[in-house]
Amino acid sequence: MPVNDVDELPVWDPLVRLFHWTLLLGFCAAWFSEGELFEGLADRFDGEVMQFVHVSAGYTIAGLLSFRLLWGFVGSSHARFSDFVFSPPVVLAYLREVLTLRARRYLGHNPAGGAMIVALLLGLTATVFTGLALYAADQGLGPFAGLLVGSSEALIDWIKEAHEVATNFTLLLIAGHLVGVLWESLLHRENLVRAMITGRKRA
Repeated sequence: MPVNDVDELPVWDPLVRLFHWTLLLGFCAAWFSEGELFEGLADRFDGEVMQFVHVSAGYTIAGLLSFRLLWGFVGSSHARFSDFVFSPPVVLAYLREVLTLRARRYLGHNPAGGAMIVALLLGLTATVFTGLALYAADQGLGPFAGLLVGSSEALIDWIKEAHEVATNFTLLLIAGHLVGVLWESLLHRENLVRAMITGRKRA
Protein backbone atom coordinates (compact mmCIF):
# COMPACT_ATOMS: atom_id res chain seq x y z
CA MET A 1 0.00 0.00 0.00
CA PRO A 2 1.56 3.35 -1.01
CA VAL A 3 2.52 5.81 1.68
CA ASN A 4 0.60 9.09 1.59
CA ASP A 5 2.39 12.43 1.69
CA VAL A 6 0.82 13.12 5.08
CA ASP A 7 2.59 10.02 6.44
CA GLU A 8 5.99 11.27 5.30
CA LEU A 9 8.40 13.94 6.45
CA PRO A 10 10.98 15.89 4.41
CA VAL A 11 14.46 14.69 5.40
CA TRP A 12 16.97 15.21 2.58
CA ASP A 13 16.99 18.68 1.08
CA PRO A 14 17.36 19.14 -2.72
CA LEU A 15 21.04 20.08 -2.49
CA VAL A 16 21.91 16.95 -0.50
CA ARG A 17 20.13 14.79 -3.06
CA LEU A 18 21.78 16.60 -5.97
CA PHE A 19 25.17 16.20 -4.29
CA HIS A 20 24.59 12.47 -3.71
CA TRP A 21 23.60 11.54 -7.25
CA THR A 22 26.06 13.91 -8.96
CA LEU A 23 28.86 12.49 -6.84
CA LEU A 24 27.85 8.98 -7.92
CA LEU A 25 27.92 9.98 -11.59
CA GLY A 26 31.23 11.80 -11.15
CA PHE A 27 32.90 8.85 -9.48
CA CYS A 28 31.60 6.44 -12.11
CA ALA A 29 32.85 8.72 -14.89
CA ALA A 30 36.28 8.95 -13.28
CA TRP A 31 36.51 5.22 -12.72
CA PHE A 32 35.29 4.11 -16.15
CA SER A 33 37.50 6.62 -17.95
CA GLU A 34 40.68 5.28 -16.33
CA GLY A 35 42.56 3.66 -19.20
CA GLU A 36 44.47 1.13 -17.10
CA LEU A 37 41.21 -0.27 -15.74
CA PHE A 38 39.29 -0.23 -19.01
CA GLU A 39 41.82 -0.51 -21.79
CA GLY A 40 39.08 -1.34 -24.28
CA LEU A 41 37.46 2.05 -23.76
CA ALA A 42 40.81 3.79 -24.05
CA ASP A 43 41.48 1.99 -27.35
CA ARG A 44 38.04 2.79 -28.73
CA PHE A 45 38.08 6.47 -27.82
CA ASP A 46 40.83 9.02 -28.18
CA GLY A 47 43.16 8.93 -25.20
CA GLU A 48 42.96 12.70 -24.74
CA VAL A 49 39.19 12.52 -24.58
CA MET A 50 39.35 9.85 -21.89
CA GLN A 51 41.86 11.89 -19.91
CA PHE A 52 39.63 14.97 -20.23
CA VAL A 53 36.69 12.99 -18.86
CA HIS A 54 38.80 11.62 -16.02
CA VAL A 55 40.27 14.98 -15.02
CA SER A 56 36.93 16.78 -15.37
CA ALA A 57 35.25 14.17 -13.18
CA GLY A 58 38.01 14.61 -10.61
CA TYR A 59 37.55 18.38 -10.49
CA THR A 60 33.78 17.90 -10.25
CA ILE A 61 34.22 15.59 -7.27
CA ALA A 62 36.58 18.09 -5.64
CA GLY A 63 33.96 20.81 -6.01
CA LEU A 64 31.24 18.55 -4.63
CA LEU A 65 33.36 17.65 -1.60
CA SER A 66 34.00 21.33 -0.92
CA PHE A 67 30.27 22.01 -1.07
CA ARG A 68 29.46 19.09 1.23
CA LEU A 69 31.98 20.28 3.79
CA LEU A 70 30.31 23.69 3.87
CA TRP A 71 26.80 22.21 3.82
CA GLY A 72 27.72 20.01 6.76
CA PHE A 73 27.85 23.16 8.88
CA VAL A 74 25.22 25.48 7.39
CA GLY A 75 22.84 23.09 5.60
CA SER A 76 19.46 21.70 6.62
CA SER A 77 19.18 19.91 9.97
CA HIS A 78 19.76 16.34 8.75
CA ALA A 79 22.57 17.45 6.41
CA ARG A 80 24.69 18.84 9.23
CA PHE A 81 27.56 16.86 10.71
CA SER A 82 26.15 17.51 14.17
CA ASP A 83 23.14 15.39 13.24
CA PHE A 84 24.97 12.23 12.17
CA VAL A 85 28.53 12.23 13.53
CA PHE A 86 28.57 10.08 16.68
CA SER A 87 31.34 8.91 18.97
CA PRO A 88 32.99 5.52 18.22
CA PRO A 89 31.34 3.80 21.24
CA VAL A 90 27.90 4.87 20.00
CA VAL A 91 28.69 3.60 16.49
CA LEU A 92 29.90 0.23 17.82
CA ALA A 93 26.87 -0.11 20.07
CA TYR A 94 24.59 0.58 17.11
CA LEU A 95 26.39 -2.01 14.97
CA ARG A 96 25.84 -4.61 17.70
CA GLU A 97 22.14 -3.73 17.71
CA VAL A 98 22.02 -4.05 13.93
CA LEU A 99 23.49 -7.55 14.06
CA THR A 100 20.87 -8.59 16.61
CA LEU A 101 18.10 -6.93 14.56
CA ARG A 102 17.24 -4.58 17.43
CA ALA A 103 18.62 -1.32 16.04
CA ARG A 104 16.30 1.63 16.39
CA ARG A 105 15.30 3.67 13.36
CA TYR A 106 16.73 7.14 12.76
CA LEU A 107 15.00 9.71 10.59
CA GLY A 108 18.38 10.95 9.32
CA HIS A 109 21.60 8.97 9.16
CA ASN A 110 22.01 6.38 11.90
CA PRO A 111 25.36 6.20 13.76
CA ALA A 112 26.82 3.56 11.41
CA GLY A 113 25.58 5.41 8.34
CA GLY A 114 27.05 8.64 9.64
CA ALA A 115 30.42 6.98 10.21
CA MET A 116 30.30 5.60 6.67
CA ILE A 117 29.55 9.05 5.25
CA VAL A 118 32.58 10.51 7.04
CA ALA A 119 34.76 7.62 5.83
CA LEU A 120 33.54 8.08 2.26
CA LEU A 121 34.24 11.80 2.34
CA LEU A 122 37.77 11.12 3.61
CA GLY A 123 38.33 8.35 1.05
CA LEU A 124 37.15 10.56 -1.80
CA THR A 125 39.28 13.45 -0.55
CA ALA A 126 42.35 11.21 -0.53
CA THR A 127 41.48 9.98 -4.03
CA VAL A 128 41.10 13.52 -5.38
CA PHE A 129 44.23 14.79 -3.62
CA THR A 130 46.43 11.99 -4.94
CA GLY A 131 44.84 12.34 -8.37
CA LEU A 132 45.71 16.03 -8.50
CA ALA A 133 49.22 15.24 -7.29
CA LEU A 134 49.62 12.65 -10.04
CA TYR A 135 48.25 15.09 -12.64
CA ALA A 136 50.86 17.64 -11.56
CA ALA A 137 53.80 15.25 -11.29
CA ASP A 138 53.08 13.31 -14.48
CA GLN A 139 51.57 16.00 -16.74
CA GLY A 140 52.81 19.20 -15.14
CA LEU A 141 49.23 20.45 -14.89
CA GLY A 142 46.74 21.31 -12.19
CA PRO A 143 46.94 23.27 -8.92
CA PHE A 144 49.97 21.32 -7.65
CA ALA A 145 52.01 21.72 -10.84
CA GLY A 146 54.25 24.37 -9.32
CA LEU A 147 55.24 21.95 -6.56
CA LEU A 148 55.51 18.66 -8.42
CA VAL A 149 56.43 19.45 -12.02
CA GLY A 150 59.62 17.67 -13.01
CA SER A 151 59.15 14.90 -10.43
CA SER A 152 61.24 11.76 -10.72
CA GLU A 153 59.82 8.56 -12.12
CA ALA A 154 60.07 6.99 -8.67
CA LEU A 155 57.93 9.74 -7.12
CA ILE A 156 55.42 9.54 -9.97
CA ASP A 157 55.12 5.78 -9.47
CA TRP A 158 54.66 6.28 -5.72
CA ILE A 159 51.90 8.87 -6.23
CA LYS A 160 50.22 6.62 -8.80
CA GLU A 161 50.25 3.74 -6.32
CA ALA A 162 48.82 5.99 -3.61
CA HIS A 163 46.04 7.11 -5.98
CA GLU A 164 45.16 3.51 -6.79
CA VAL A 165 45.12 2.56 -3.09
CA ALA A 166 42.85 5.51 -2.27
CA THR A 167 40.54 4.63 -5.17
CA ASN A 168 40.29 0.96 -4.18
CA PHE A 169 39.70 1.92 -0.55
CA THR A 170 36.87 4.20 -1.65
CA LEU A 171 35.40 1.39 -3.77
CA LEU A 172 35.38 -0.88 -0.70
CA LEU A 173 33.60 1.83 1.26
CA ILE A 174 31.02 2.23 -1.50
CA ALA A 175 30.38 -1.53 -1.41
CA GLY A 176 29.94 -1.32 2.36
CA HIS A 177 27.61 1.63 1.95
CA LEU A 178 25.42 -0.32 -0.49
CA VAL A 179 25.28 -3.30 1.87
CA GLY A 180 24.33 -0.99 4.74
CA VAL A 181 21.57 0.67 2.71
CA LEU A 182 20.13 -2.72 1.75
CA TRP A 183 20.35 -4.05 5.31
CA GLU A 184 18.70 -0.98 6.85
CA SER A 185 16.00 -0.95 4.16
CA LEU A 186 15.10 -4.55 5.00
CA LEU A 187 15.45 -4.09 8.76
CA HIS A 188 13.13 -1.10 8.94
CA ARG A 189 11.01 -1.94 5.87
CA GLU A 190 11.92 1.35 4.27
CA ASN A 191 13.21 2.09 0.77
CA LEU A 192 16.24 4.28 1.49
CA VAL A 193 17.10 4.67 -2.20
CA ARG A 194 13.64 6.11 -2.83
CA ALA A 195 14.11 8.43 0.15
CA MET A 196 17.30 9.83 -1.39
CA ILE A 197 15.35 10.48 -4.61
CA THR A 198 12.21 12.04 -3.12
CA GLY A 199 13.84 13.51 -0.02
CA ARG A 200 11.04 12.13 2.16
CA LYS A 201 10.84 9.31 4.69
CA ARG A 202 8.11 7.64 6.68
CA ALA A 203 7.12 9.74 9.69
